[in-house]
Parts: sequence; C-alpha cells; structure tokens
Amino acid sequence: MPASPTPSDRLRVLVVDDEPGIRRLIQTSLRGWGYEVFAAATGEEALAILEREDAPALAILDWTMPGMDGLELCRRVRALPKPLKPYLIFVTARARTQDIVTGLTAGADDYIVKPFQREELRARVRVGERLLELQTILADRVRELEDALARVKLLHGLLPICSYCKKVRDDRNYWQQVESYIEEHSEAQFTHGICPECRTKFVEPELERLRQQRRVDE
Repeated sequence: MPASPTPSDRLRVLVVDDEPGIRRLIQTSLRGWGYEVFAAATGEEALAILEREDAPALAILDWTMPGMDGLELCRRVRALPKPLKPYLIFVTARARTQDIVTGLTAGADDYIVKPFQREELRARVRVGERLLELQTILADRVRELEDALARVKLLHGLLPICSYCKKVRDDRNYWQQVESYIEEHSEAQFTHGICPECRTKFVEPELERLRQQRRVDE
C-alpha cells in the first residue's frame, strides 16, 4: 500500500464561494481526499491569497459573488506576474453553453455546473493535479536546459592563451592549464594520453636515451 502523502507533498487547494454551506461541503470533501485546503468568501480575499508566493496551486471558484465575481477573479489571477499560474476550476450554477465558453475564455481550466456530484469534482481535481505535476516537471527541465546553456556560454568569446606553455588566463587574471580552466567552467573532464606527434618528438627520444644509459651502466 503506498505511503500517505506528507503535508509538504499534498496539493494545496483554495475554495472560493460566498455560500458557507457550499464552501464547507467542498472543503470537507477535499480534506477527505487528502488535500490541504484553504477558503475564501470573496473574490478580493481569494486574490490576496493567490497573489502570495506560497499560494495554493489549484483554486475552485464560484462565479456569482458580491464585489469581485469569479469571472473577474479568474482574469486577475491569469494576469499575475508568476511563471506558474494556479489551475482554476469554476463550480457554478451558470449552465448555459455561452457561460461555459465565457468562463473558459476568461482563463478557467475546467468548469463544473451546480449541483454537482462529489465524484465528478474529485475526478476534475485529479486531472488538475496531474497537469500541475507535468507543468512542474516541464519547468524543471527548462531550468536545467537554461543552466546548461549558461555553462556553455561561459566558454564563448576570446580566451588569452600563452604562445609558449599554452596556459590560459581566466577572468581573475590568473594563468592556469587549459584542462583546469575548462573543467572549472563546464562539466567536461579530461583523461591524459599522448598523441603520435608528441610520441615521436618527445617520448621515443627519451626512451632511447634511457636505453643508452642502461647500456652504459651495464
């Protein structure tokens, strides 16, 4: 049997409805399904929660509320300067096709008509949870690619190199071996070998010198 999710693993859900009975019903259902639940009775209160850095990742919105209604709340949330926006589900008595189109056009990700079945709500929330997981994975991959590109860009441009010893000068004006510089500025690692030219030029004369020295010693 899989382990129960820890509090930090649980999806955080905001319920926004001015009717206390409906709000408590949805809250109770979500808690029973293992979610961490927050609540707001007005659009203004909900927006203040969703503007926070630690805002819930999914919100269930009523449409008809005093002051800022659900439609305006949806538009305001979509305009927030955040890289990852919350997943928004309308739960409303507005059942006309035009209402559904208007709600989704305003930025809602899903739409449920009241009265609703608890299992339908649970299934829709699970869809939102899966999409949020995929969104997080994709954002992590994008960051990894950006980091990799940044590391590659560190090796671009002019690199001062000594004409004699072939050391290179880094940004702090220190001279170091080429392999040390590249290992420091990238994920490349070096293994050492001897090219044919250097073997002929350096290694074979040294071997011959050692052989002659051995003959003399004998």
